[in-house]
Amino acid sequence: MPPTLVGSNTTQLAPPPPGSKIPGGAGSRAAAGPRAEGRQRKVEAVTDRVRRDGKFFRLGDGKFYVKGVTYGPFAPNVEGLFLPEREQVRKDFEQMAELGANCLRIYHLPPKWFLDLAQEMGLKIFLDVSWPKNLAFVGDPEVTEQARSAVRECARECGNHPAVFAISVVNEIPPDIVRFSTREKIEQFIDELVAIGKSEAPNCLFTFANFPTTEYLRPRSIDFVCFNVYLHDEKTFRNYLARLQMIAGELPLMLGEYGIDTLREYSPEKQAEILDRQIRAIYDEGAVGVFVFSFTDDWFTHGWQIEDWAFGLTQRGRDEAGYRTPKPAFAAIKNIFQRAPQVADVKLPKVSVVVCSYNGASTVESCLASMERIRYPDFEVIFVDDGSTDGTQEILKKFPWVRNIRQKNMGLSHARNVGMNAAEGEITVYTDSDCEADEDWLYFIALGLVRSGHVGMGGPNLIPDEGSWVADCVGLSPGGPTHVMVDDRTAEHVPGCNMAFYTWALKQVNGFDPQYRKAGDDVDVIWRLQDLGYSIGFAPAAQVWHYRRNTVKAYLKQQRGYGEAEALLKYKHPEHFNTLGASHWRGKIYGADDVGIKMGHDVIYHGLFGTGLFQSIYRRPASLLVMMMMSIEWHLLAGFVTVLGLAFTPLLWVALAMFLTPMFWSAVAGAQAPQPRHRHWLSRPLIAWLHYRQPIVRGWARYSVR
Repeated sequence: MPPTLVGSNTTQLAPPPPGSKIPGGAGSRAAAGPRAEGRQRKVEAVTDRVRRDGKFFRLGDGKFYVKGVTYGPFAPNVEGLFLPEREQVRKDFEQMAELGANCLRIYHLPPKWFLDLAQEMGLKIFLDVSWPKNLAFVGDPEVTEQARSAVRECARECGNHPAVFAISVVNEIPPDIVRFSTREKIEQFIDELVAIGKSEAPNCLFTFANFPTTEYLRPRSIDFVCFNVYLHDEKTFRNYLARLQMIAGELPLMLGEYGIDTLREYSPEKQAEILDRQIRAIYDEGAVGVFVFSFTDDWFTHGWQIEDWAFGLTQRGRDEAGYRTPKPAFAAIKNIFQRAPQVADVKLPKVSVVVCSYNGASTVESCLASMERIRYPDFEVIFVDDGSTDGTQEILKKFPWVRNIRQKNMGLSHARNVGMNAAEGEITVYTDSDCEADEDWLYFIALGLVRSGHVGMGGPNLIPDEGSWVADCVGLSPGGPTHVMVDDRTAEHVPGCNMAFYTWALKQVNGFDPQYRKAGDDVDVIWRLQDLGYSIGFAPAAQVWHYRRNTVKAYLKQQRGYGEAEALLKYKHPEHFNTLGASHWRGKIYGADDVGIKMGHDVIYHGLFGTGLFQSIYRRPASLLVMMMMSIEWHLLAGFVTVLGLAFTPLLWVALAMFLTPMFWSAVAGAQAPQPRHRHWLSRPLIAWLHYRQPIVRGWARYSVR
């Protein structure tokens, strides 16, 4: 039976403009299940505090992009503070408002009047905690206590003020100190300082300011990744931003400092040109924002007024009205801040968003409501209902602007092909009905395609906080939908819940193979595109929220479906599978640092005598030997040894050891897993159990189909 169009089948309605209110749309919710409300980006009780939202920040119910400048320190004023006089600070804040800045970064503990004035002027503050760092500070009780006290005081005095959006517990730890104290001890100490800060200011964000030489530092408790970077070549800078996005993973990436000296490096006009290019690149590459170093050339540090550099957007002196004289870069940055984050000067093509669903009423409404908030100049949403028998069609009546296609149940691949053939956009984007899209999702997907030679593009799918400790444990277990990266920009695989292709490329390979009814269709179509010499890219800021299976039963059912898909894929793409039928990847599986068991230590390239400017870390992948000892084949072999043990009794002890080995490694995996957001005394045992069961369930399904 051919698919039938329901609703708007002759006249295509344009998507609603951003922020518009549609009757029965985002403003109303059907009682369609436990997830009908969706994430809804709940506004916390303290609505004037910036909070993390996946790879971005949010203030109130809107996204918050950092458009910042660094400020000071200055020569001591009459109060002995490293700030200008109060009226001069007000003048500077007025100029920041004219610039379009919404944040400033300061390096000393400010007085309350400074915070109050920033709040009055609509500015947020990123505050660095200053404490001494000697070569052995981690092992020095006096210095470590000074650091703890400094962070505690800063968090207590400033962290609860609504003008403070984030605190950095330390700024740029020198690499020789890190090598002397060891990476692990430094990371643990940073985590300790963050915990101290959060205990005093739970609504404040915390991080530490890193720089390229110690990019291998990865503390676990920070709220976002902050780097100070000074690279002036655009290609090198963009490539390094892509690397930083891989380091940041699911956390927001923010540049804590970026600037150009107009005294020793370039002219003021050249400063404006480079800053215009590089600050655009920061937003283009999906960072959450930047602090331009600095607001003014006026700088005082370590008891000296600095005269031999000039990084400022304004000059040192003031005019008769008390304002600082802008440089040419001031106007360039003002233009970018007004447009951020969508600052690219490229024409973006029309996009068709295809949402396929089968009995997904519990999440359909929140999915389509998120589409109403998308900021993109030209897109359509096509919903393919693959024979749902629940309340999906009733919910769709609330979204008359969505192109609603209804068909009998034919499977996921067939539904995706129906969406592809109905698409009018140059780019076809796929997501699932249990996903919610970020406002700038399509912008970053399309920009990534237009600016690259790729024919496909993917993005991260993040796990929303459902308030369930079981869902958290499932999210920390192996086998979830994720992407596989060959390098910082090229993906070997992107999951079907967040993938896009040029429509012509999809049609060239005849779309999706209908034999894949549950899973595997995304893997198959990408491998077929790659066989033709095409490549797939990755846009780290093209974020969707993807509800994982929130029960153990649903999770194991999903893994069975993946196992069945692997069996089908093996016959079609044997070169991607080993002799046991398990898929193997050339690239790095995203999230593998936290899932699986590693044998041995990571390797850090420090350079000659630790002088390397970019000291990269080479993380050891999960152990293949351990994976083999947890596989279905290992259990079958143990069963065979048990049978032999009936004839030769000592082999029973060997079989027992073989059965206990995967249990042991599962317990290790549960102990090494990150702390779930919602803790329960059964969290780690459940994670261990899922690590034990997942390869058995998936492997058994693979063999049952074969």
